[in-house]
Amino acid sequence: MLPSIVLLSLLGSSAARTSVEAMNLFKRISSGCPTSGPASCYNTSAVDTCCTEYPGGLLLQTQFWDTNPSTGPSDSWTIHGLWPDNCDGTYQENCDPSRDYTDIPTLLVDQGASDTLSFMETYWVNINGNNEELWEHEWATHGTCYSTLEVACLPAGSPQGAEAVAFYKTAVSLFQTLPTYAWLESTGIIPSSDQTYSLRDLTAALQTSSGHIPALGCDGSTLNRISWYFNLRGSVVDGDFTLIDSPKSSACPSNGISYPPKSC
Repeated sequence: MLPSIVLLSLLGSSAARTSVEAMNLFKRISSGCPTSGPASCYNTSAVDTCCTEYPGGLLLQTQFWDTNPSTGPSDSWTIHGLWPDNCDGTYQENCDPSRDYTDIPTLLVDQGASDTLSFMETYWVNINGNNEELWEHEWATHGTCYSTLEVACLPAGSPQGAEAVAFYKTAVSLFQTLPTYAWLESTGIIPSSDQTYSLRDLTAALQTSSGHIPALGCDGSTLNRISWYFNLRGSVVDGDFTLIDSPKSSACPSNGISYPPKSC
């Protein structure tokens, strides 16, 4: 059981937002934010938006199961994004077009995140084959709306785009804690061309392994997406993410849910 998932010191451990040299900066970057205070959506005091995600304190790690055409490995879901919803069910998008970065692979490599790029090339893939288009879209649409990833919240001397690199690394790291395929498989729920499943069985399988209830999504009666929800203490850069029950109901029928296999 995983009552909470904590992301610890992804990006280093310096204690304050101080100047650091540009070379290999990202490997050592730190928000300087504490992780002992109230979680996002639960902070009722004055909010330092560099250290408390606000107003988008309800975070969704969304995964897709694409089969037409198939994307990603046959035994894994794929990353779609990491979205900051507000705590009241609303959300913002496209918050800062001036930071709509392009050439994401070069951005990642130049800032010491080649391992993240390699993972993204396999597990963060676009249904149309243009992965970078998806990566650019997810940052521009959702990543620019994180208050803790504002440029002013980064250490002085950070290279341009360091906040986007932090976004990609964090999205990947959270995805790696959420093996949706393996959790379903552990209870006998596997992709099938003829078997169908109930929403209750799918949800129970995921709750048993994770300790929490995600929101499942279907295209008609075909399972194709899932959203895992978090609150956050500290910054998206290096804060503690706590998995929570989805505040939203699944968008799938009660029975007869298809979970088709991916093509080779």
